[in-house]
Amino acid sequence: MSEKIETATFAAGCFWGVEARFRQIPGVVDARVGYIGGHVENPDYRQVCSDTTGHAEAVELRFDPAQVDYESLLAAFFAMHDPTTLNRQGPDIGSQYRSAIFTHDERQADQARTMIEQLTKSGRYRTPIVTQVVPVTTFWEAEAYHQRYLERRGGGCA
Repeated sequence: MSEKIETATFAAGCFWGVEARFRQIPGVVDARVGYIGGHVENPDYRQVCSDTTGHAEAVELRFDPAQVDYESLLAAFFAMHDPTTLNRQGPDIGSQYRSAIFTHDERQADQARTMIEQLTKSGRYRTPIVTQVVPVTTFWEAEAYHQRYLERRGGGCA
C-alpha cells in the first residue's frame, strides 16, 4: 500500500449496494456510508429518507492511487447505477437517491466532467446523464447498522 491514500465520494442510490460494490475493487482500502449535500446538521436516516434535508445517501471511499486510479472508480460508479434517472434508482425515489459525484479537488472535478462528456458522446445512454458534479461538503457518517450492511446480512450487491 502506498503512503498516499486519497478520498472519493459518490452517491448512486441506496448506499448499501454501492458500498458493497466499491469494497470489491482492489485498492479501495475503506468505505463508509453516510449523508452529504444537505442543509441539516448531523442528519439521521429517518430525516434523510423524508426527502426534506437535501442530503444524498452516499459512500465515502479511501483508496490507494497506486492500486486504483480515480478514473477507474468513476468508471465503476457509472457502471453500478443509472446516471440518467433524476432523483431515482430503481424503486427508490427522492433526491436522497440522486446521482452525484462529490469532488475533493479540481482534478477530481475535471476527471468527472470529462468522463460524463465521453459517456455522453459514446451514445451509451439514450437520455442525458443527470449526475451532479459538486464540491464535497460535510459527510455525515450514517448510523452503525448501515455500515457494511449487506456484508453483515450475508447479502450480495443490490
